[in-house]
Amino acid sequence: MCGIVGAVGERNVVEILLEGLKRLEYRGYDSSGVALLQQDGTLNRIRSTGKVQELVDIIANDEALGTTGIAHTRWATHGGVTVANAHPHFSSDRVAVVHNGIIENYQTLREQLSAKGYVFSSDTDTETIAHTVHEALDAGKDLLEAVQTSVKTFHGAYGTVVIDKEDVGRMVVARSGSPLVIGLGLGENFVASDQMALLPVTRRFIFLEEGDVADITRRTIAIYDKDGNAVEREIIESNVEHDAGDKGAYRHYMLKEIHEQPVVVRNTLKDRLTENGLAADVFGNGADDILSKIKHVQIVACGTSYHSGMTARYWLEQYANVSCNIEIASEFRYRKSVVHPNSLLITISQSGETADTLAALRLAKEIGYSASLAICNVPGSSLVRESDLAFMTRAGAEIGVASTKAFTTQLTAFLMLTLALGEKNGMAESDTQDIISALQSLPAKLEETLTITQGIEDLAEEFADKQHSLFLGRGDQYPIAMEGALKLKEISYIHAEAYASGELKHGPLALIDDEMPVIVVAPNNELLEKLKSNVEEVRARGGIMYVFADKDAAFKGDDTMRVINVPHCEAPIAPIIYTLPLQLLSYYVALIKGTDVDQPRNLAKSVTVE
Repeated sequence: MCGIVGAVGERNVVEILLEGLKRLEYRGYDSSGVALLQQDGTLNRIRSTGKVQELVDIIANDEALGTTGIAHTRWATHGGVTVANAHPHFSSDRVAVVHNGIIENYQTLREQLSAKGYVFSSDTDTETIAHTVHEALDAGKDLLEAVQTSVKTFHGAYGTVVIDKEDVGRMVVARSGSPLVIGLGLGENFVASDQMALLPVTRRFIFLEEGDVADITRRTIAIYDKDGNAVEREIIESNVEHDAGDKGAYRHYMLKEIHEQPVVVRNTLKDRLTENGLAADVFGNGADDILSKIKHVQIVACGTSYHSGMTARYWLEQYANVSCNIEIASEFRYRKSVVHPNSLLITISQSGETADTLAALRLAKEIGYSASLAICNVPGSSLVRESDLAFMTRAGAEIGVASTKAFTTQLTAFLMLTLALGEKNGMAESDTQDIISALQSLPAKLEETLTITQGIEDLAEEFADKQHSLFLGRGDQYPIAMEGALKLKEISYIHAEAYASGELKHGPLALIDDEMPVIVVAPNNELLEKLKSNVEEVRARGGIMYVFADKDAAFKGDDTMRVINVPHCEAPIAPIIYTLPLQLLSYYVALIKGTDVDQPRNLAKSVTVE
């Protein structure tokens, strides 16, 4: 959600800014822009709605130059998608600002600034930052002091970068609630909202903490905490890989990432799973001691990550004998909850910067959770740095907005956590061996499952004129049905809902007719016969069924029921295996619908605001 890139050096930084914006496109945006501060002290701003390539084309004709610059991809919050609302925002052609987050008291600030003669040219909250900083500069403060003074007046979340045309070769950045990272170069320095944007120019990063303000020139970096004290932050050497520029033989990143799942799950397991169980301290230094005391688990997450947590609840209670609750992060943070003794808070986030999940973690620390564990895909992210324990899923950069490989690696992580907690809580030896064996076979089973792609592609044709759909699952397949419904609505814009199959008779049966596709996930487990009864309830009411079933489950297709056979798998990994067919279904339906698969409308990859 929104992207920031900034650079200061001796060379022209335009290409660095534009490449950074391209690498942040996956986060979701609707407009983009750059502001360049040239050696002669002039500010040049170029903005555009639409894709970054449109901005690139404009700049190619502009011959833009600048040794200091800031750039931004905007996802609209305040004000519509217009050039006037695109970042960067100016004040009196002196101050230029880019900003992620929301200034909650912007309306009050706007009224105060207007009364002082400041003229607003946009509908955004961000423009209040530019004018507030300008007012401080006009009062005689230097750029650092102006930003430090200004941020004290802002309520809400912000990651912001400010440049002043009267202070060439300098940018000041501030972070509260919205991530910023400084990239260290040779005779040049950079800033971004995501280290991915800066990988072409540096591998050395400083992650700013809450409340930090940093003063950056091409040779110096000075960081101050929320109280204005000079502080040192650790320099981290990143080994993150990013292949956003290469979809390979695949038409979309989403399809590429679906097919990467056998490889990334193998990476998740590598050096962590042995013949006898888990390697030591898989979940971080001191994890064994912390986990030995845990009697309850509270999971908080959003979106797809929430579905992985829902699945984990079945595993943790069935196998590990640990009670578990799961809650949407935005609900958890705004209600009073009771903390169980010896409770572990688990947060899940692909990016590690999800605003509601981060806020839930910070709340948990205040109300007495014993410890916290982050399951995340981004090393160095806020969630990882602020948690007691962390497990990196090693999914690699996920560019498609609709999560695929991040989800299956999260599920893999949770099965490993089930082993770890089960060892401390008397898990049956037979269950331990079943999970170990299932995890060892998982990458190969995922590869086998991807061989049914053609059948799913053919089936998708039948969704061309559909506007609604229903997904059904039982037990640990119910969250997988929910994830399947989410994927279909995210990228094909078909309204989709998921239900536990046993709930059909309590309302959803009223929706069934021959225009409502009903998608069922049906592994060959102890709930299969119950599920078959639910399927017959739908068929008796004229419903059209699409059943993803274990090849040994004895479903027979006919005019009212299409059956796609899924390779047989062990029970513990069935939720992971049955995820893939639903991802493929949503992908091929979206192709038929002609939607933007990788960047669906109105959505952002990393949701860093409430």
